[in-house]
Amino acid sequence: MMSKRRLGIALALLAGGLVVPTAVSSTAQADGPGVGSPWVVSLGDSYISGEGGRWAGNSNSSSASVDAGGSAAYYDNATQTAEVINRCHRSTAAEIHIGGGISSLNLACSGAKTSTFISSDGYFKPGIDFYNSGGNQGQALMLQNFAATHNVKMIQLSIGGNNFGFADIVQRCVTNFLTSPSWWPNYCNDDSSVTANFTAANVTNQTNAIIGAVNNIKAAMANAGYAAGSYTIVMQNYPSPIPNSTGFRYSQSGYTRQSTGGCGFWNNDANWANGTALVKINGAVASAATSTGSKLMNVSAAFNGRRLCENTVNLMENSGKANWTVAGASDATEWIDQIRTVSTVFGPYYVQESIHPNWWGEKALRNCVRQAYNGGTPRGGTCTRGTGLNANGEPNMTLT
Repeated sequence: MMSKRRLGIALALLAGGLVVPTAVSSTAQADGPGVGSPWVVSLGDSYISGEGGRWAGNSNSSSASVDAGGSAAYYDNATQTAEVINRCHRSTAAEIHIGGGISSLNLACSGAKTSTFISSDGYFKPGIDFYNSGGNQGQALMLQNFAATHNVKMIQLSIGGNNFGFADIVQRCVTNFLTSPSWWPNYCNDDSSVTANFTAANVTNQTNAIIGAVNNIKAAMANAGYAAGSYTIVMQNYPSPIPNSTGFRYSQSGYTRQSTGGCGFWNNDANWANGTALVKINGAVASAATSTGSKLMNVSAAFNGRRLCENTVNLMENSGKANWTVAGASDATEWIDQIRTVSTVFGPYYVQESIHPNWWGEKALRNCVRQAYNGGTPRGGTCTRGTGLNANGEPNMTLT
């Protein structure tokens, strides 16, 4: 039996420092609200910053076979040599960079909650607020400063998951899987540290926190000189990262589900994660969108059929594809990064990339964000997966 020490999980959802906005696909700088070329801006957490976006699939034998972004994947400063905010992991694959003559800026930061805080390991995590101290700024203030001199037409927002303790929940579920036998499983979904996140009172509190974040965005845009109807906020919810119990390709007996697949959840906990946790988190996001008059891009089922350990896809070495560039690789491999523990992380991987959309996942969402932008008349809708790639090398998706 492995020791608990070896099985420790270190899922941190990242952090940062000073912000100096850097854009992708930029054109000449606009003069301000309603003037100049249009911009789209992303705000929020790891599910929109691009965390995990270096990897196009998973492999236990060759990181090179799935390395789509390279060592500079998370560099976002002006010279593409470092991160503007350490460990925000704003990847080159991030969904906001829709191209097509539309300039884009990624202000999101992995680990962000609705309010700014400093993580236990000392990283600055800017919230959707007006924090301003020691050169560090909240994302609402960053947006306000940027929007004053650029024509921002759409703001894409992903926030709330970390308010519900996403990282700690995953840590607890995987730890319980690894430290209990299949004949006497210890489920995470009945642990008090987990259930406390989903009481009616906490769901209400976090819904209100998300509403407050959206109102901060509105205040930032008003402060920058925008009329209420001159831009659109599109909120997105969270995709299911693992299948239900019947969809796993690895048995829950033994340790293969984690040691090989990197998806160490008991069947019961996987069903709970999709049927309860995800539903309540996404319900809070939807309620906040309705309350604030924001558009909603529903991505809850966008990765179904391409999820971590799902029986419709596989590891790169078991997919029949040599590497991520081979035709059909996007349909044969996973769109979610493996859960890596401190005892299994190796080579160029970060533990904090665990259970986030990878290169294919980010590009799939980018396809839907472009459709949400809708030629300058932003809209919401449900993002649904197709097969194959479009002309931009993104998985085919539809927003209806």
